[in-house]
Amino acid sequence: MKTLKQQAGFTLIEMIIVVVIIGLLAGLVAPQFMKQQGRAETKTARAQVELLGTALDTFRLDVGRYPTSQEGLAALMQRPGGADRWDGPYLKKDLPLDPWGKPYIYKSPGDHGPYDIISYGADGVSGGSDTNSDINSWER
Repeated sequence: MKTLKQQAGFTLIEMIIVVVIIGLLAGLVAPQFMKQQGRAETKTARAQVELLGTALDTFRLDVGRYPTSQEGLAALMQRPGGADRWDGPYLKKDLPLDPWGKPYIYKSPGDHGPYDIISYGADGVSGGSDTNSDINSWER
């Protein structure tokens, strides 16, 4: 007479407990991960604004002025008319978009100095808080 061997494996109850534990962990970790991602995007935007500011200062040293609002940040990559001493391009790569895929806004003269560089954050609208807050060249 043959005896049935006991099969090794997980019971349905054990599987449900594991799935519940994984779900609880994901529920605790996911919001923290999303906050961290938002902070990283904001830090990236601040770093890019600093990089653009440095490039604009180098442009001014060469040309004797900052680009006009009409010339915009494109003047860092292509010689604008009347800029005989232009020695660019002033960025190693193309003009960056902000971390949310929108172009930076450039104003010259700015309300807070010789120029303003602005990203309106994740929502693309002036104002806001957290990841929707504006990133400006005049705020550190």
